[in-house]
Amino acid sequence: MISLSQPDLGEKEKQRVAAVIDRGPQLTRGSEVDAFESEFAQFCDTPHGVATTNGTSALHTACEALGLGRGDRIATTPFSFIASVNAIRWCGAEPTFVDIREETYNLDLQEFEAQLRDGEQIDAVLVVHLFGLPCDMAHLTELAEEYEFLIIEDAAQAHGATYEGTPVGSFGDAACFSFFPSKNMVTGEGGMVVTDRTNVAERARSFIEHGATDEGYDGLGHNFCMSEITAAIGRIQLEKLPKYNETRRHNARRLTESLHDHIVPPIEPAPCRHVYHQYTIQSDARNTLRRALAEHGIASKAYYETPIHHQPAFSEYDVHLPMADRLSTRVLSLPVHPQLSSEEISHIVDTVNEHSP
Repeated sequence: MISLSQPDLGEKEKQRVAAVIDRGPQLTRGSEVDAFESEFAQFCDTPHGVATTNGTSALHTACEALGLGRGDRIATTPFSFIASVNAIRWCGAEPTFVDIREETYNLDLQEFEAQLRDGEQIDAVLVVHLFGLPCDMAHLTELAEEYEFLIIEDAAQAHGATYEGTPVGSFGDAACFSFFPSKNMVTGEGGMVVTDRTNVAERARSFIEHGATDEGYDGLGHNFCMSEITAAIGRIQLEKLPKYNETRRHNARRLTESLHDHIVPPIEPAPCRHVYHQYTIQSDARNTLRRALAEHGIASKAYYETPIHHQPAFSEYDVHLPMADRLSTRVLSLPVHPQLSSEEISHIVDTVNEHSP
């Protein structure tokens, strides 16, 4: 089976982990976590990084660090992994769903702007750079200045993506990353909050350490701290990330150039640099194609077959989001990861073309 994702953990990661174990006994936060936070923040062109247990805890931490909570309304996409909205609910705020654009799968900012002009009150936007493609951050930051709301970037799928040459993660008041095994760089589990606001970084660090401050425990918090072993893996993966992303982009170009015209490939708008966490196509015969791929030994998945506003946990949100609903019946993600061979890419292309109407 050609897998949809395939983490690459090699000798360098093993050696770094072994060094942490041999150095002992510091397996919780120490020099590896400190270094990983600094190196990843620098990679994102931000001054502060706060490492967490996973991407979901990073999102929750960012909301808390920005002071968002009960009574606040946070706009976000219905077309994402459910962690985005769970984080909003965990901090006590309420999500407001905004539909998506057909060609990018990201927030439809024209529709969002119309909602704002109609008087909808929004305290923050949790913007997802879906599948590795940045959202239109120029438009979003203009709206944030005009309507005075905060921006949280969910960059869990977009490590190394850029908008107008600037890394994602450096636009918002805070940004969150995940290092889950399917991501562009992995640590097994793990996450990161990055920010250019010192007070936000301080509150985030306190929150992940049970509310600890120099004066004692000054508020509620969680134990969301990253381990030394996780950070050790992350530092090596970060060194490899630029090469990983270039390989993903190369594989994506091959797919786009070779697939038949009746398949709608992902796009890369001019200001954006896509890093293809997923290579997501649209097909009128999505389910038929998915079965054919499986029969030919190729993994694929429909992200997201059930949009968040149709999940049982969010059934009280009675909203009409026609584009998210439409795309949920058409999208299919194909393998694009760096471990694919040239022959495997050809096999994917041939199978998709042969079994598409």
